[in-house]
Amino acid sequence: MTQQMPQQQTPPTKRKKRIRVPRVENGIETMVEIEVDDEGGPSWGPNGAHKLLNHRLTRVDGPAKVTGAALYTYDRRAPGMLYGRILRSPYAHARVVRIDTSEAQRIPGVRAIVSLTDPEVSGSTRERIVRFVGDPIAAVAAITPEIAEDAIRAIKVEYDVLPHVVRAEDALAEDAPKIFPEGNFAEKERRGDPNAVEAELAKCDVVIEAEYRTPIHHHACLETHGHMVDYRGGESAIIYASTQGTFTIPDDAAKELGLPSSAVTAIVEHMGGGFGSKFGIGIEGKLACQLAKRAKAPVKLMLTRKDEFLMAGNGPGSWQKFKAGVNRDGTLVALRATQYQLGGLGDGSLAGQPYIYRAQHVYRERIAVYTNEDASRAMRAPGHPQASFAIESLMDELAYKLGMDPVEFRKKNLRDPVYHRQLDRGAREIGWERRPKQPGTGRGMGCAVGTWGGGGAPQCKVTVQIARDGAVTVAVGTQDIGTGTRTFTRAIVAEELGLEMKDVTEKIGDSRLGAANASGGSTTAASLAPAVKDAAYNARMQMAQTVAPLLGAKPEELQFADGKVIGGGKSLTWRQACAALPPAGITAQGEWKANLAASGVHGVCFAEVEVDMETGHVRPIKMVHVQDVGLPLNRLAIESQLIGGMIQSLSMALLEGRVMDSRLGAQLNPTFNDYKIAGTFEMPEMIPIIDDEDTREAVIGVGEPAHIPGGSAIANAVFNACGVRVRELPITPDKILRGLAELRERRAS
Repeated sequence: MTQQMPQQQTPPTKRKKRIRVPRVENGIETMVEIEVDDEGGPSWGPNGAHKLLNHRLTRVDGPAKVTGAALYTYDRRAPGMLYGRILRSPYAHARVVRIDTSEAQRIPGVRAIVSLTDPEVSGSTRERIVRFVGDPIAAVAAITPEIAEDAIRAIKVEYDVLPHVVRAEDALAEDAPKIFPEGNFAEKERRGDPNAVEAELAKCDVVIEAEYRTPIHHHACLETHGHMVDYRGGESAIIYASTQGTFTIPDDAAKELGLPSSAVTAIVEHMGGGFGSKFGIGIEGKLACQLAKRAKAPVKLMLTRKDEFLMAGNGPGSWQKFKAGVNRDGTLVALRATQYQLGGLGDGSLAGQPYIYRAQHVYRERIAVYTNEDASRAMRAPGHPQASFAIESLMDELAYKLGMDPVEFRKKNLRDPVYHRQLDRGAREIGWERRPKQPGTGRGMGCAVGTWGGGGAPQCKVTVQIARDGAVTVAVGTQDIGTGTRTFTRAIVAEELGLEMKDVTEKIGDSRLGAANASGGSTTAASLAPAVKDAAYNARMQMAQTVAPLLGAKPEELQFADGKVIGGGKSLTWRQACAALPPAGITAQGEWKANLAASGVHGVCFAEVEVDMETGHVRPIKMVHVQDVGLPLNRLAIESQLIGGMIQSLSMALLEGRVMDSRLGAQLNPTFNDYKIAGTFEMPEMIPIIDDEDTREAVIGVGEPAHIPGGSAIANAVFNACGVRVRELPITPDKILRGLAELRERRAS
């Protein structure tokens, strides 16, 4: 008799749902649709019910940083380590005819030289064309930085200099030198009917035509780009990287070293700022790997500050032309916008107009204009501060021409009621009722509005381990770029297990740990925090299964609080409970859960300034930023982000900008002596406000949005103070004085 085999039961099919999540490549965010499980699991609970989260938590890495114990890539050393330096092109456009490294090779202490005309480096034997001042030509590794610099100076390069162009207006001319064979510009977007918009503009009560410009500006990272490549000719390598993405390093480095990706480890223990500029190994990392491969020795190649300005990317500039019309009631009827995004050899980035405002009829075209300048990279809220400055200046001009309060005018043209309440809150905090109704008193106020996504995506894999001695570790390969990732990672686990912050240890910044997304687009917290929560929740549930019988309770009835496990009318201390675990302890995994993250934030900024009518000097007095964030993981860190955003936007508005010599094609201010960023003397009173009326029980990133509206608010406050509308950043004393002189001339005539 044939025995019938039991039928294998098919597990029930999990319900699925489709959601839109951000995908960040090189710091630029796009939205994509993915499918995720539609299931239950951990939840954050009400925002006001947390023991650790949504409180002001001191950074766990603070002591290491202030005592100098924190190791950055710049601090890394290895036995036999060499130092790398880069030779840069002095020309904006040239053909490299010949490179002679013979004299450099004879210098004692020089161990390796690579050139971008070498086939194994450049990937081809054809002539090398350099397209901007600073374009790398060669690199040297030597036993000291000084010897490496001597060797760089000893390299002889013969160039065939070609025509160049570094101004957008010149690049658009018919007879301009060609940046690329395809030309000097590329259309990125065209939307709307221009004829219909012109017809509506003709019916408007008030029409304004204006142009607004922002210059190319720099990330000004405290730690320059660079790597320490610990490779000695063997079968593996460790790359210490100053990067925003631990997992962006192994593949790139492996390709240059001729190793499998699995043989390359990336370490990012601490890093000194990126602001969107540090993804992948970059040309500096590629050269460091090539030098280490040739020398069969570790090589540290950190860019000099001048290198950083000339070849490490930049934030794009913009040139935006508007024609806008409104009715007497304040309704924005029509807008025609031509937007040029100025990214040097790159496309740049620029949010489409009218940005967040509602206009009944819109035509816009966005065009990338190319010039002989280093390609732009993502920079904190790519393209949004530039779009904000232009549209917020325009909205301010329209409000004044209508004789309407700028706050009320904005509310009139914003659909989302969240902005209404935030504008009202910001107005109260700044004392908007004190704002001069007519410009020219020397002191004034302005406001602006911003938006961002800040959502998460399923990339992080987190491990939580609980040992029998009570030790708790949370591990993931993510990087902390200075935003407090270590702190919230530890806090989430501690809160889930009813422990204190000191009871948990985090391990991050190592590609041998669980996968994680790169830090761009304000997606780190919203991607990582849900995975940490899930891992901690799973660890707690595993522990509850083991401990529940000891307490005579069901696992789901146990409470983890105040360092105890409580249930069945009894309790165990944390260590007592952990002693009941198996010898190997507990290991739990966690991954991203869609219900624990959200996207879409609102923010407003108000500014008060004082303008010296004799010198043109602008002194910021006060800034207020109101921002919603969903669940605030760490209020202290969020306030720090808001303050940092205000500082960076203030710096952009009043001080920063690349200055180019159009004849030479060279930057004239590639050092901190000449490229001014905001310092202590420029700091106003800054009030960061977390909008707690946002009750979403989900994590949203907040790094980018803090930077968007502040510069626009400063610009509008300057006009309110002195009556001069500066349409090109930065707002410097010469522009104020020129504007005041023009006002006097108009009044006299």
